[in-house]
Amino acid sequence: MRKDYALGSLFDLSGKVALVTGARTGLGRGMALALAGAGADIAALGSSPMSETGREVRDAGRRFCELQVDLSRKFDAAATIDRVVSELGGIDILVNNAGIIRRADLLQYSEEDWDSVMDVNLKAAFLLSQAAARHMVSTGRKGRVINVASMLTFQGGVRVPAYTASKHGIAGITKAMANELAPHGITVNAIAPGYMATDNTEALRNDPDRNAQISIRIPMGRWGVPEDLATAVLFFAAPGSAYVTGTVLPIDGGWLVR
Repeated sequence: MRKDYALGSLFDLSGKVALVTGARTGLGRGMALALAGAGADIAALGSSPMSETGREVRDAGRRFCELQVDLSRKFDAAATIDRVVSELGGIDILVNNAGIIRRADLLQYSEEDWDSVMDVNLKAAFLLSQAAARHMVSTGRKGRVINVASMLTFQGGVRVPAYTASKHGIAGITKAMANELAPHGITVNAIAPGYMATDNTEALRNDPDRNAQISIRIPMGRWGVPEDLATAVLFFAAPGSAYVTGTVLPIDGGWLVR
């Protein structure tokens, strides 16, 4: 029976390395900083420089590795993981946060937009998870894969068919990977943020009618902010959550129960 029930030991990430995609701003940056605050060194992946994220991670006393990779184009997932291993010594935690959204009426939705969204939101998450899991298994690490789902993992949405399909897909691969990686001590879970104040929702927040419709339905009475995901990502990344896998956890201010 476990004896190390002190809060610090259950959630201490000292000596761990986390790769967070889409870490330049918003939810990804917030989760990267939360993990760094718990002791993890951070590899941040994005399509453009992440100097502010790097500065804050280093200010927290952690090492930082920046990877500029465009997930909307063909990329080498194995080489990406190898670079993290080379610079930081391994990878224990993968957070698949990077995502894009394209809005258009269903009858006008383009194949190009469909492919772009699916490539970034679903295909890249699978390829990075596969490559990271291979490293974890080969090195005997009891790793953590944390995917970022959405309220549209559970709902259909309007004018976002590719985004909805990709986030339903995230729930599916979370469960499928959890089944196959559990024998190796690797957990796979997903966080489903509600309506969050990020770049992806700027158009909605700037639309007075949609903003009002959304806000009035959130029982907590406000849009979420990146800091609202900190405890969830720390929980799924922590040593103390070793018996939790295949779960999709809504962080939505009560949206789904309204």
